Order: sequence, then C-alpha cells, then structure tokens
Amino acid sequence: MSSFSFAEPTAGLVIEDQEARAHYPLEEVRNRVILGDALHVLGKLDPEIADMVFIDPPYFLQLPPKELRRWNVRTVVEGVDDAWDRFPSFQEYDAFISGLLERVRRVMKPSATLWVIATYHSIFRIGKILQDLGYWILNDVIWVKTNPMPNWLGVRFTNATETLIWAVRDRGAKKYTFHKEAARRWGIGRVGANVWVLPICTGKERLRDGGRKLHSTQKPVELLKRVILTSTNPGDLVLDPVAGTGTTGYVARALGRDFLMVEINPRYVRGIEERFQQPLRNVEAPFASVVGIPVREPAR
Repeated sequence: MSSFSFAEPTAGLVIEDQEARAHYPLEEVRNRVILGDALHVLGKLDPEIADMVFIDPPYFLQLPPKELRRWNVRTVVEGVDDAWDRFPSFQEYDAFISGLLERVRRVMKPSATLWVIATYHSIFRIGKILQDLGYWILNDVIWVKTNPMPNWLGVRFTNATETLIWAVRDRGAKKYTFHKEAARRWGIGRVGANVWVLPICTGKERLRDGGRKLHSTQKPVELLKRVILTSTNPGDLVLDPVAGTGTTGYVARALGRDFLMVEINPRYVRGIEERFQQPLRNVEAPFASVVGIPVREPAR
C-alpha cells in the first residue's frame, strides 16, 4: 500500500459524548473521534475491543511559568505551557495515569498491546504504575530526535530522547502481534535494536492555529507509522484515548487499520476534522509525508 485516500466524508467523524449516554457499541464508534473525557468515555465502550492502544499522556513537565528562551540566542521557545500538562502534585498525576490505564486495560483484547510515550519527567512513574496494575512490559523503545529542542539555559544536557513503553495486558499474554521485519527495518543494527532515530514534528506537518502550534507535543507521522506497522495487522482496531491532534488515527487509517480516538479538547478535535480532509500519502516510504512535505531520510 503506497497511499490511502479518505473516501468517506468527515462530516460524521466526531461524536460528542453525552453524560446521559451509557454505552457506545463498537460499530457506532469505529473510525470515529469521541469528543469527551477519556476517563468517562472508556467505561462506556464494549470490553476487549482494541487490538492496540497508543497513549501520549500529559508529561507533567513542571515547567516554570515564565518565558523560555534558548540560552545562546534570543529566540523564544514555544514550550509546553498548556493547562492539561499541569497537576497540583505527583500524587494527582499518578491518580490520573492509574485511572486511565485501568480503564484502557478493560477494553484491550487479551492479545492486545499498549504503547505509552513520555519523557524522563514521567515515564518512570508510568512504568511503575503499569507494573502495579498487572501489565507486563515487553520493551522500551528510545526515540532519538535528530532535531531536539535546544537546552535554553545551558545548565544540563539537551533532552534529545523520549521513551516508549510497549506492554501487554498481563504476563500470560502470548499471542500479541510483533512484525520483526519492521523492527529490523527501523531499529539500530541488523537485529533491529530498540532505538528509533527520527525528527520531531516540524514544518507543514505541524498543525497550527493562528500562527501558533495547535498542540505543543504533536507526534510525527513517522513515529506512529513505526508503532502501528510493528504491532498491528490490517483491519485491527487502534485506540488512542487522549488523541491530541489525531496522528494515531490519521496514520492507522492510511495503513488500513481501524481507529477509535477520544479527545477532550474541542479545539484539537476541530484540528483533527480539518486534518482528515487531507490525505496521507507515501505512507510506506522511509519517511511518510502529508501533502506538501517531501519524503526524506534522516541524516545518519
């Protein structure tokens, strides 16, 4: 498959969650975005429906409430200053992550896998919570960014990586999907070690609203392509309960998978609707591109 064109209209893409609504049958929400709170919506879904779940949760970066500038130049950094990344304490952050992962586990098939991505600020806490809930961690994958955000103060190493945890519902899960050929294609060395080298989302791929980033931590198409092709099959249902700009469903649909996304922010959901009107092309190329973005390999 070299490309996918969204033939179906996007008018029915979004379902707005209603508090009085107690249940969403799978066929009603397949290839849809539910505008609502994941902690409420997940409990209304049928159990054991997802073949793979991708979660890009708040990172709880705890950044200072001030303008951030790069240490060696005068440019201002568009940092993560969104309300959704703020929590009063580690305890409240842990409670949110735990509640989300508990609800996700219920809707995962016994053979499903889960991916969670975060930075050093929270990935270790998330890993412990996963294990405490009974998940079994299969791997971590290190995303090395070829164009990381520079260190603006110059007092510590530039943070050029994020970590993805790949897990199954419990230790007994054996029949999960793993395509070793895809792992070899993108990983380091002949065996496809757990290191992916690719740039962060920039240029025309980055969604904007009024000249500013629509979402401060939008993930690149290439990253989701790798996640989906290594751990799902055509026709599988991919769930993203905190969808942001919708990259997960956007790429899943282009690769012949079904999707279900949940997002609480109406502004992001409007961005998803607009995004789905533009077809994703060259998705099987080394670096998938959207309209107007050249296909390119990263510098080695």
